[in-house]
Amino acid sequence: MKYYFHLGKMETAARTFINSFSSKLEEPVRAHLKNVYACLTMSTVAAAVGAYVHMFTELLSAGLLTAVAAIGLLLALVATPDNGKNRQMRVGFLLGFAFFSGLGMGPLLDLAVAVNPQIIVTALIGTSVIFASFSMAAMTAERGRWLYLGGTLMTMLSTLLLLSLANLFFGSRLIFQVYLYIGLFLMCGFVLYDTQLIIEKRRNGDKDFVAHSVDLFIDFIGIFRRLVIILAEKEDRKQRNKKE
Repeated sequence: MKYYFHLGKMETAARTFINSFSSKLEEPVRAHLKNVYACLTMSTVAAAVGAYVHMFTELLSAGLLTAVAAIGLLLALVATPDNGKNRQMRVGFLLGFAFFSGLGMGPLLDLAVAVNPQIIVTALIGTSVIFASFSMAAMTAERGRWLYLGGTLMTMLSTLLLLSLANLFFGSRLIFQVYLYIGLFLMCGFVLYDTQLIIEKRRNGDKDFVAHSVDLFIDFIGIFRRLVIILAEKEDRKQRNKKE
């Protein structure tokens, strides 16, 4: 009985979201978002393949060259304007960037697996739930409600960079924890901001869904990376406490 009750609540929530989605967003915007999220899905799969290659094969490993490759492909994508005829090439740049980004996360995932392999699955599920929740909140909110966050988010991003540089000298665990949790909060804010910014860009005539998906992919990876670190630290402390 409880199962059917929860199922009914989920169906009601889904219908409410669909109705709100349809009423607040015009058809061209809805079609654009479908393309954006299709590219985001492909990018996430490409990143997962890159992480798999690092962890379970000897073909490629994360390093300076893979980081340069990721940055180079991203710059190539940005430097190649969408003219309607080069989308396959630009999608190729996007997937290449995502692949090497996933490859670059390999060492972090190796550490997480060494602590507890379940961490990666938990972090992926948590990231998906957080990302979907904030994306739906942005799409169903009043027009431009979250765009005011832009200045605040950039200020916080600058603060995080300063904290990161400061911690190179101090090596403080407290600063690292602050950096980690503020960074997670910041990425959630960027999901709200970037989603509404994409909607407004499309309303203003910008149809470049490939470039728009890059922002959301970076947000997704940023949330996932921080959740992996947080969960790995908690699990590591738990295991140490058991040994003591």
